[in-house]
Amino acid sequence: MKDIQYKINLEISASQFADIFNRAGLKRPTNDLVRMATMLQHADILVTAWDGEQLVGVARSLSDFAFCCYMSDLAVDKDYQHHGIGKQMIKLTQDEIGPKTTLLLLAAPSAMEYYPRVGFEAVPNGWTIHRTE
Repeated sequence: MKDIQYKINLEISASQFADIFNRAGLKRPTNDLVRMATMLQHADILVTAWDGEQLVGVARSLSDFAFCCYMSDLAVDKDYQHHGIGKQMIKLTQDEIGPKTTLLLLAAPSAMEYYPRVGFEAVPNGWTIHRTE
C-alpha cells in the first residue's frame, strides 16, 4: 500500500463524500447529495485520507473545541481497511480538539468490536432520539 496522506478540513464534494460511504459499506443518505453537502457544510473538523488523488477515508466531527466533540462519521474504503487509516483519522481529530475535549461517537453495529481496539470506552449513560427521515 502506498503512503496515505491525511488532510485536515480540505473541502471535498458531496459526491466524493457520498462515494466513500458507499465504498465503506456504511449506510448514509448517499442518494441525497443536497443533504450530504449540508452534512459537510456544518462539520467543524473533517479529516480525510488520500491514496494519491483517491479519497479512501473520512472522519467528520462536530465540536465546541472546549468540552465535547461528536465524531459523526468514520468511513474507510473497504479495500483500505485494516491498515490503520481509521485509527490515524481518530488521532488527528483528537489532535485538533485537544486534551480537554471528550470525543464521543455512535458506532455502526458492524463496528462495535472496532472502537474498543482503538481506545474508545463504552458508556452506559447515553441516550438518543432517532431521526424520522
